[in-house]
Amino acid sequence: MSPRITASTAGRVLRQLRHDRRTVALLVVVPVALLTLIYFMYDTGRVFDRIALTMLGIFPFVIMFLVTSIAMLRERTSGTLERLLTTPLGRLDLLFGYGIAFGLAAAVQASVAVAAAYWLLGLDTLGNPGLVVLIAVVDAVLGVALGLFCSAFARTEFQAVQFLPVVVIPQLLLCGLFVPREQMAGWLQAASDVFPLSYAVDALTQVGRSADPTGTMWWDLTVVAGAAVLALTLAAATLRRRTA
Repeated sequence: MSPRITASTAGRVLRQLRHDRRTVALLVVVPVALLTLIYFMYDTGRVFDRIALTMLGIFPFVIMFLVTSIAMLRERTSGTLERLLTTPLGRLDLLFGYGIAFGLAAAVQASVAVAAAYWLLGLDTLGNPGLVVLIAVVDAVLGVALGLFCSAFARTEFQAVQFLPVVVIPQLLLCGLFVPREQMAGWLQAASDVFPLSYAVDALTQVGRSADPTGTMWWDLTVVAGAAVLALTLAAATLRRRTA
């Protein structure tokens, strides 16, 4: 893995992203619009604070999963990936370049969404909003990594989208958004413990309840970051030189 080639790959992805206005709008505008919708759905501050704080971690994860899986699939089907892999570019260079580029996009997305949630919609937490941005960015990188990994098993964009109910929806249902994890049946708690999104939601909950960063929050964030690195490594292992 070469830092120079990885940085060059990240720059190429960012340039492509900059010219795709629809994707930029999806990344930046949609989370704010959905948070505004939640604001009008829940007129009591405590309910909105809990739901909105959780969503600030879920939206980047879901959106980045979709965008990345389809973007990488286009690289495969257009032949770009095949040509890139004939150069000195390594698999880790390519995938970590994608991770860095979309991680930077996620930083912009999270910053805009958090700013809107706190200063326009009145989100109130005991913890620092900067920690919410940090957790949202790490969660978005996890979505990028899983999207890259799943794209290896899809041949069309339709197949790539089909991974959403397989990889993303179970995590949404069991992350504690609808039912507290401690109130779930034992086997559901065990499944929830395996899913990294559960740790992201737990980390955000810690920010909502505590004025200072807790050890539990840092541990949850470490688990999410470790899962992202593992998914990127698996994506590199399954990256095929020849496309169909």
